[in-house]
Amino acid sequence: MDPLSEVLSLLGMHSSVFAGLKAGGDWAIDFPPPDGIKFNAVVEGSCWLRVDGVAQPIRLEAGDCFLLSRQRAFSLRSDPALPAIPSDEIYRHAVNGIARCGAADTFFLIGGRLAFGEEAGLLFDGLPPVAVVKRGSDQASVLSWALQCLAHELATPSPGNAIVVQHLGHIMLVQVLRLYLTQEGSSTPSWLLAVSDPRIGAAIQAIHADPAQRWTLEDLARVAGVSRSTLALRFKQKAGIAPLEYVTRWRMQLAARALKSTHATISSIAQKLGYDSDSAFSHAFKRLMKCSPREYRERPASLARH
Repeated sequence: MDPLSEVLSLLGMHSSVFAGLKAGGDWAIDFPPPDGIKFNAVVEGSCWLRVDGVAQPIRLEAGDCFLLSRQRAFSLRSDPALPAIPSDEIYRHAVNGIARCGAADTFFLIGGRLAFGEEAGLLFDGLPPVAVVKRGSDQASVLSWALQCLAHELATPSPGNAIVVQHLGHIMLVQVLRLYLTQEGSSTPSWLLAVSDPRIGAAIQAIHADPAQRWTLEDLARVAGVSRSTLALRFKQKAGIAPLEYVTRWRMQLAARALKSTHATISSIAQKLGYDSDSAFSHAFKRLMKCSPREYRERPASLARH
């Protein structure tokens, strides 16, 4: 399994919600900070996007998408100067998951919210507060297909609708992440940027394939086909952390999943991840997860959400 697929499969998804918005004429809607990762895609028409902390409004056209990786309030408007109404006022009247605002149906947007556990930081940390994916690239064809299918599913409820909508939403999320990496402006250090680099990606894939190995900088440099100094510098530039720190972070992601999804003892989890002693494992876990393995296992799932 490639690293992106592996990380996405590891993330503990607590909930997912998908809905549509039809609007026209003069309209403006304020949305609260999302509980999780929020992405929207414009199917028809255009609008302006404002995000808290982002100075300038962003123009969105049909085929454009945006992903919010932080809990920040945002608004969608036909005109940036218009006063907005709270989203609750229109979504409480939504029919088949589609809300309406304004005097016409010249604008159609599909939105999804995916709520992950705290381990999602590995994937989304480093992304800007709002990542905009513009239409028109060759790679956008899969996203366009998923958009049209999702629009159809929302507008025409059928047996199995919920699971189809969920899977299409996941396809859209992966494609948005892929497309973001191909566009300019994605130079901020992040896991996504690191795994897309052939050299750094090879080292990450080796770590994922054998997380319990006693990795050294020399081992990883050999896998990447570069010198130790080059790997250390390039890894830091791309991922924002040192190679061996990444080894520890990945081990703790696997440990967190094992603690929540299995009844394996803490000792056996530690040994499986290459730790000779429970104390060394617990120290590493507490440093990154801010609690002991036992406390993490006993903590209610709701407290692990974003």
